[in-house]
Amino acid sequence: MFFQGFFFSVLLTFSPIILIEIVVLASPELVMAIGKNKRLSKGKKGLKKKVVDPFTRKEWYDIKAPTTFEHRDAGKTLINKSTGLKNAVDGLKGRVFEFNLADLQGSEDHAHKKIKLRVDEVQGKNLLTNFHGMDFTTDKLKSLVRKWQSLVEANVTVKTADDYVLRVFAIAFTKRQANQVKRNTYAQSSKLREVRKKMIEIMTKEVSNSTLAQLTGKLIPEAIGNEIEKATQAILPLQNVHIRKVKLLKQPKFDLGNLLSLHGESSVDSKGKKVSSGFKDVILETV
Repeated sequence: MFFQGFFFSVLLTFSPIILIEIVVLASPELVMAIGKNKRLSKGKKGLKKKVVDPFTRKEWYDIKAPTTFEHRDAGKTLINKSTGLKNAVDGLKGRVFEFNLADLQGSEDHAHKKIKLRVDEVQGKNLLTNFHGMDFTTDKLKSLVRKWQSLVEANVTVKTADDYVLRVFAIAFTKRQANQVKRNTYAQSSKLREVRKKMIEIMTKEVSNSTLAQLTGKLIPEAIGNEIEKATQAILPLQNVHIRKVKLLKQPKFDLGNLLSLHGESSVDSKGKKVSSGFKDVILETV
């Protein structure tokens, strides 16, 4: 203790520069601590990692919509090129794309509907798709819900004529009668049950008697919704009747012949069959 006190009292008598030199010579641990904080440069200076553009490993494919829609050139998609045991075709089959129906039909009247298409076959650079589902946009659904009216919803799981299992959702709202004075249009629970039963009955009949392609043609012009509105007039006057969602639950074994017939013989036509806005179903007209 005496030696340490004497050593530091001697250090205080020197100038600052001499003091630093003495402390460094007397404390080699301090030099080692300073050296630890120095960052050692790893690798040689000036060498940069070669940047490879990821798009050079990818290739474009054209998405072809079925002939049910007016515009068949739906869009394009990317995938890594085939290398070794990894085949690009395997990665493309089963992909699901979502499109706005306004783009597929070329009309803004259908802007509130979203269509899902699934890739079933790859021919060259063309992806042949099939219908995979339909849904309404959120803003459309919110715009339909208002005060002073009752909401009726129904859904049913049914199999099409070509063995596709679908779950179909319908939505409707009550409206004022011709000579009604009362402000609201709330309906009794018994009336809503009758309307819901009629909706399920019509949806089951429409879907079960149609193939998937025929059903898609009915969904575009709201043919099923119009039939529900006509059939329920005697029970309760309805407005804004729509098939708001179609969900594909199960599909049959893949048949290339059916898919090619859905896309036409050439499978390269840019336009499909035009669906008229005044579509009417023959079966329901006889009911």
